[in-house]
Amino acid sequence: MTAPHIAFLGIGLMGAPMVHNLLAAGFPMTLWNRTARKCEPFEVSATIAATPAEAVAGADVVITMLENGDVVESVLVAQGVMPALRPDAVLVDMSSVQPSLARRHAALAAEQGAGYLDAPVSGGTRGAEAGTLSIMAGGKADTLGKVRPVFEALGQVTHIGPVGAGQLAKLANQAIVGITIGAVSEALLLAAKGGADPVAVREALMGGFAGSKILEQHGQRMIDRDFAPGAPARIQLKDLRMILDEARSEGLTLPLAQLAHNSYLSLVANGHADVDHSGLLLELEHVNGARLGGFRQDSKGQD
Repeated sequence: MTAPHIAFLGIGLMGAPMVHNLLAAGFPMTLWNRTARKCEPFEVSATIAATPAEAVAGADVVITMLENGDVVESVLVAQGVMPALRPDAVLVDMSSVQPSLARRHAALAAEQGAGYLDAPVSGGTRGAEAGTLSIMAGGKADTLGKVRPVFEALGQVTHIGPVGAGQLAKLANQAIVGITIGAVSEALLLAAKGGADPVAVREALMGGFAGSKILEQHGQRMIDRDFAPGAPARIQLKDLRMILDEARSEGLTLPLAQLAHNSYLSLVANGHADVDHSGLLLELEHVNGARLGGFRQDSKGQD
């Protein structure tokens, strides 16, 4: 069977490695990005479009991987993507946006005769590069079936439920991620301040109930002080804000998510919007006037 032609909108930290994997899987592609130079590495292997509407014209599958709901709305509606969709195309929004916005875009796509899936991802840039993303899809099962081979080039997809359910799953994911990064930051700083080796503490905790990908990957980032952005803190803050907005709309109070939101808000306000979200440690260090450091032997050389 002929591989579907994919239009991919948004060639950023996540989008670029996803495009690489889709091209490696043999999908013909047309790319668009607001900053055109980010498309340059793919000039030989894909078509580069000047506008998003131009990119989607004739595409079988349209994928958006954009920063937030406002940007997605602008690209899909204000910049003319919706009317440019083919009637039998499938629009897949892999950005993290409000569930209500996903439902709005599904309705607009349906007016054009196109299918729609909200399919945000988890796994960060490492998962995007390795093709091991966890993809949370909301929409009709038969629509998902049409694009499943596309998802399989990117990771593992789970059908969560109707339109908007994928975004709800991503909010649940980001609640766990944001809160757990805070817990790992506090645990490692506590241990180090008391004189324990944070490297050894992390290693020991990885073998128990506290073990997690957050402790494994972001705990190591904290120890190495490697805060180059895989997922920027400003994006984590945006997701926590959406979590709290969704909770309020459902009449829920989420105290831990609120605390994590406030910590990320301070981190961003203190000039760290573009550090990795594991950089929440920097805010904790700022509050305490302490720095996570390595283990130090005493003057006698004893452990």
